[in-house]
Amino acid sequence: MKTADIHNEVKELNLAYLMLAQQMIRADRDAAMYRLGVSEEIADLLERLTPGQILKMAANNMLLCRFRFDDRLLVGLLSSHERDQGMAKTHAAILAAAKPVEAIA
Repeated sequence: MKTADIHNEVKELNLAYLMLAQQMIRADRDAAMYRLGVSEEIADLLERLTPGQILKMAANNMLLCRFRFDDRLLVGLLSSHERDQGMAKTHAAILAAAKPVEAIA
């Protein structure tokens, strides 16, 4: 994959993430903050973004979303093929919720 292709893929992912995040926040703020792992301050900022600001932010060449795959246990719970997937996913959600939310530095 070429660098230009990667940059375009990152831009598309950023755009999709920002639009989804904004939609989630407007639909159910508390659930969105939990699922996105963002603070109230970040949720406010995302909610107020104009379409132009979203496009400008999405054009960045670095990912704006943060994956929560930094915890081996969390990844294991989400990727396991055990019978009791409900409990594994519930446990993973509890672990993810315990992580601190992102805040503006």
